[in-house]
Amino acid sequence: MPCRVHLLAFTPQPDRTVAAAARLCYSSVSASELLEETKDQDISKFISGLRRSGHLSTFEHVSFTFSIDGISRICSHQLVRHRMASYSQQSQRYVSMDNPEYVMPHSIASNPNAKEDFNEYCNKAHELYLDLIAQGIPKEDARYVLPHGWQTRITVTMNARELHHFFALRTCRRAQWEIQELARSMLREVRTVAPLIFAQTGPSCITEGKCRETHSCGNPFRNIEELINEKNV
Repeated sequence: MPCRVHLLAFTPQPDRTVAAAARLCYSSVSASELLEETKDQDISKFISGLRRSGHLSTFEHVSFTFSIDGISRICSHQLVRHRMASYSQQSQRYVSMDNPEYVMPHSIASNPNAKEDFNEYCNKAHELYLDLIAQGIPKEDARYVLPHGWQTRITVTMNARELHHFFALRTCRRAQWEIQELARSMLREVRTVAPLIFAQTGPSCITEGKCRETHSCGNPFRNIEELINEKNV
């Protein structure tokens, strides 16, 4: 199955909450009062100012929880390196891998011979996995034969500040293709509920107008819309 990202839950009124938290620092009334009285145009102004100045601590007050299916273990290993987050991943110790479900890189899928070899190898690995279980080998040991590209499911929660960091690294064209696709899918989801917080995010070529990578890709994004609609082939 292809990668699927669904926004399970998020802090209510995320844009308004961040703006209220920012205003509280300079106000004599409570954040709850500020939440209700802050006007839409002020919300946009406060969030834009916070983002430009790099004062993102108030972004930590809102969080987003994603259900992610169909990514490889290779991708999930990269994902969990982002430490300011919470993860719950499908366990291969307890869940039987009854069907051969794996992620095939685009470079292999576009090469008929490589595609055939890849499918043959993954299917044979799965056959061995099932055979080992039939011999009484525990699932937690039989899983050792499964490829890194085996599909997994994971639930992820990040606050908005960490998401900005995640998008800065993982939507860059120099990031590995699969986590690029995942990051763009997550970005599309959060922009539907927090359009102001994520109005401007992504790699430095977008947010700063220059590349901060040691080795540039040489093909900077012109704007966030181009980033969101990018497709890896």
